[in-house]
Amino acid sequence: MKKQKKYWYDYMWILSSIYLILGIFNILFAWLGLLCFLIPIIMSLSGGGKTYCNKYCGRGQLLNLLGAKFKLSRNKPIPKFLKAKWFSYGFLIFFLTMFINMLFNTYLVFQGTSSLKEAITILWTFKLPWNWGNVSFISPWVAQFAFGFYSVMATSTILGLITMVLFKPRSWCVYCPMGTMTQGICLLKNRKVLHLSI
Repeated sequence: MKKQKKYWYDYMWILSSIYLILGIFNILFAWLGLLCFLIPIIMSLSGGGKTYCNKYCGRGQLLNLLGAKFKLSRNKPIPKFLKAKWFSYGFLIFFLTMFINMLFNTYLVFQGTSSLKEAITILWTFKLPWNWGNVSFISPWVAQFAFGFYSVMATSTILGLITMVLFKPRSWCVYCPMGTMTQGICLLKNRKVLHLSI
């Protein structure tokens, strides 16, 4: 059997792994995660559709590697509710609400009405104290955003790993907020094109 040719973007899972590791040792690396938010949206808005999800998403690749190649997935069918529009759009709204709350907490620290909380919050509930390094040399709001954003990225990774183990390797992809958002952008753009052509 002929071996499938690998391209540079087939190794994006390495960057996702490095990001998670670096964030543990220096929380400021969490800011790099903004690329995972901005690039898919920019690509979708500029006509790239869901190319990022299908080709460049390091998390999707990592889940596929762990689930399929290393056989950590039960490889069971994805439940219908996970694939339902109401669930994916509902999860997107919930995810955006948590993201806005994170931004609001960052704003409070920026204003000086709240103090910096050096903790990573997993699954929006469990606070893990962070004692890996010194962040006193930067503005507290910069560190607060990093803690909040890393919490979001770690939580979504954990959810991805849980659904990977329980169902198909890339089960996360069917309800990923970024995937839902880029899908929504594609639908709006296609509707606009269709409207203009009528």
